[in-house]
Amino acid sequence: MSRRGRVTVGVLLGVFLLLTLLGWGVQAWTDWLWFDEVQYTRVFSGVLVTRILLFVVIGLAMALLVSGNMWLAYRLRPVLRPNSPEQVTLERYRSVLAPRLGTWLVAVGIIVGLFAGLSAQTRWGQWMLFRNSQTFGIEDPEFKIDIGFYVFQFPFLRYLLGVGFTAVVLAVIGSLAMHYIFGGVRLQGVGDRMTSAARAHLTTLVAVFVLLKALAYVLDRRAMLLEFNEGVNLYGAGYADINALLPAKEILAYISVVVALAIILFSNAFIRNLVWPGISLALLGISAVAIGGIYPWAVQTFEVKPSVKDKEAAYIERSITATRDAFGLAGTVTAPYNAGNLRPPETLATENAVVPNIRLLDPQLVSETYTQLQQVRGFYDFGPKLDIDRYQVNGETQDYVVGMREINYLELTDQQSNWINRHTVFTHGYGLVGAPANQVVCGGQPFFVSGFLGERTEEACSSATETIPANQSRIYYGEQMDGSDYAIVGQTDGNNPVEFDRPTGRDGGEQYYTYTGSGGVEIGSFGRRLLYSIKEQEPNFVLSGAINDASKLLYVRNPRDRVEKVAPFLTLDGDPYPAVVGGRIQWIVDGYTTAATYPYAEQVNLQEETADELTGLGTFELAREDINYIRNSVKATVDAYDGTVTLYQFDESDPVLKAWNKAFGGDLVKPKSEIPADLAAHFRYPADMFKVQRNLLAKFHVTDPSEFFSGQDFWEVPNAPDAPDSGKKQPPYYLYTQLPEQEEPRFQLTSAVTPAGRQNLAALISGSYLNGQPRLEVLELPDQTAVSGPVQVHQKMTNNANIRQELNLLSSNQAQVQYGNLLSLPFGDGMLYVEPVYVKSNQTNAYPLLQRVLISYGDGGQYVALANSLEEGIKQLVEQGKKAAPTTPTTPPPPTDGGTNPTPTPTAPPADTNPQMTAELAAAASKVQAAIVEVKAAQTAGDFERYGRALKALDDAMTEFQNAQRTAGGDRAPNSGASPAPAGSPAASGGTPSPPPASPSG
Repeated sequence: MSRRGRVTVGVLLGVFLLLTLLGWGVQAWTDWLWFDEVQYTRVFSGVLVTRILLFVVIGLAMALLVSGNMWLAYRLRPVLRPNSPEQVTLERYRSVLAPRLGTWLVAVGIIVGLFAGLSAQTRWGQWMLFRNSQTFGIEDPEFKIDIGFYVFQFPFLRYLLGVGFTAVVLAVIGSLAMHYIFGGVRLQGVGDRMTSAARAHLTTLVAVFVLLKALAYVLDRRAMLLEFNEGVNLYGAGYADINALLPAKEILAYISVVVALAIILFSNAFIRNLVWPGISLALLGISAVAIGGIYPWAVQTFEVKPSVKDKEAAYIERSITATRDAFGLAGTVTAPYNAGNLRPPETLATENAVVPNIRLLDPQLVSETYTQLQQVRGFYDFGPKLDIDRYQVNGETQDYVVGMREINYLELTDQQSNWINRHTVFTHGYGLVGAPANQVVCGGQPFFVSGFLGERTEEACSSATETIPANQSRIYYGEQMDGSDYAIVGQTDGNNPVEFDRPTGRDGGEQYYTYTGSGGVEIGSFGRRLLYSIKEQEPNFVLSGAINDASKLLYVRNPRDRVEKVAPFLTLDGDPYPAVVGGRIQWIVDGYTTAATYPYAEQVNLQEETADELTGLGTFELAREDINYIRNSVKATVDAYDGTVTLYQFDESDPVLKAWNKAFGGDLVKPKSEIPADLAAHFRYPADMFKVQRNLLAKFHVTDPSEFFSGQDFWEVPNAPDAPDSGKKQPPYYLYTQLPEQEEPRFQLTSAVTPAGRQNLAALISGSYLNGQPRLEVLELPDQTAVSGPVQVHQKMTNNANIRQELNLLSSNQAQVQYGNLLSLPFGDGMLYVEPVYVKSNQTNAYPLLQRVLISYGDGGQYVALANSLEEGIKQLVEQGKKAAPTTPTTPPPPTDGGTNPTPTPTAPPADTNPQMTAELAAAASKVQAAIVEVKAAQTAGDFERYGRALKALDDAMTEFQNAQRTAGGDRAPNSGASPAPAGSPAASGGTPSPPPASPSG
């Protein structure tokens, strides 16, 4: 290359490096200013210093190892090389390399070190956890090692081992190339193909590689507890792994050490050739295949597969226990719920804990209603989904649907979208708008109680005063703001504010405002303006007169992004929600600590497990992260006015959070004791964590290994009831209600689940906080329940002839019917279903209005009403129940016991048609019916012990039923026939009842 060419290349390279370094410098400087604003500079400095140290240490180590071995290969070159055509050809390369060998080796080291360092700096999180590791206080079931080793140390040790392998391989390749170029290794000519020095050098590197392989076998023994066991579709080592593969890896580790020593000794001390080292490596490969592959395969095929259930039982139990511990399922409270009452009880009309709190407003559907009725200006927006929270008003706690009136920059007109207006005038939204979740007014509209902009025209459709008052209602930080929506605040036009605040009344007046909060980075100086001009690639930072000495720049304004930047080690929930706390609007964001190396725990993908009908519609989609441990360790808040970020410890026992807190100085996260009481009152069970736990409980509520292996009792989450063919799961729903076994109403997240492959209801799962601690509860219905699931209930209700006719009248060419949340509520030993029905006109700017309420009881088909209000629907159901006789559905005949006669089946006692039958009699009849169902289930399952318990329960229920009959209709003779005993019971058969059929296993 000519001198001019070298100069040109140097200049271009210099300009590239200058621009790159300038970009990095500007980004680092502005990041520091942002972290200084939120007072979390220790996060910025801690991460930056760690990344730089890893880059330097790993990069330098890799560069020295590779370049050093190449230099050693050059030093070990032979003085004399045999004359051959090969050496003549290589001479041209030697003449190029030898005069500037140091430069070439430095260049190779820089390239290798650069890539190694760039890879290493991404492992800053693993290093921080490794350095600040904690103990879990729980040992793995195989090696009796604390779980902390797997979560904190194992990932970084595995990375270091990978770095070692890479370094040795590159060193072998580089050294072999140098030996070949300078004659230490020859392919042609007489004599040895390799000098003694080259052989010693290369064989030593190969021996080091084999020793690393021995370490890998040792680490693999631990890794086996994290691998997938295909035999039982669970994670963790199974029978063949523990009894065959585990000892095989130990043997292979010893063999690898012997092979490494053999390579060095036979190559240099005794035989001094590569024959025996090659044989040693071949034997290692054969041993790996035979001992580590064929033998475990044989054990799995010939010993485990013929009796998988028995062989894997202990290891299935390990996976169940580990999964329940890792995902916080161990403390789940499970209670049976009969749900056998199919007739609406009269107490529905007078009950005051469940019915009055039933939520009618759907936060997704009424978002359009909020926008149209509370928007006022076209650039205000409430987002595609609102949030559910609870407030105590006048001493009464109830659900409220709340939304933030934010600025949506995408809705600005062309005139409003110029740089001055977009970034200095339209800077914020105004008001948290709320409405009771169980109340509608003015033809189906929400009853707004907060977030008013000024004078209101329709007092009947909204509260006269602010029920949820906020001292500072301006919203400078919100969900509608992305990374490009920065705001420049604090400036004035003379003495006049320039930030549009809100409209003030009917006359079209507008109020303007000047930001006075502590948030934002000061950009009054020319240097700051130039800095951010480069960062945003916007010359107006320097040229515009709209920026003065008092100006501040607000950026990273999305609360979720803000918390993620402050706490990069957290996985954040996809649904932040606002709350008025102490007169200020706070965004509350749930933060999770996660891990992927918890032994034997089930591994799930966060994105897949949390996806449902609402994903992307007001909730953020989580990243594709594989985890097998999760804790809701942090509750974070972001002030909607000044952007202050506060992290509160919520799970005081989580070792992962303790490690991260220690890594950043020990005071990054405030202790749980410092959480204000009025803030804690708005904490809710996080939706994404609940989805993960609910999906796992669908399988891991089964704790018996044999039953788990059969999979007959697994559940699944139903699809959206009004769109079952969409394949999208029904989202869980927040309710302020009281479930059975609960002493008082709670704000809880609830979801229905169905048996796998079927649509009837299997259980209700709820998540709530009790005394500040998370609590998962399961109401489990009997196995043979006839209660319909959400999809079936929706179909039965909407396909009812009378209701279908009325729904058709509501929908026409001018309108469409939309269905809200289908709520499944246990009540009165039965199931109450409520589904609001909205109607949306096809006209421009129309919005959904609540017009009807679908309500049913029992199985969703017999007692159903479509009413104008919930109260009216409840009355209709109660009247239907009064008119109908309390009938009990018959059950199909059970399977035979293998003889000529079928096994006798209990039948229900006849219904008492006396119109004065008491509620106690109806309850007793329901218990008899449930007992009959349980007897039949025990017969079908072939479970003698369960069958005996079921008969005892049936006998007790029959006695209670007879006593209730006497109370309801006067004393009757025991043998009058008023309550004949069910067939199959001792009274009917005259002796011992027929046992259940034998199970297939004998």
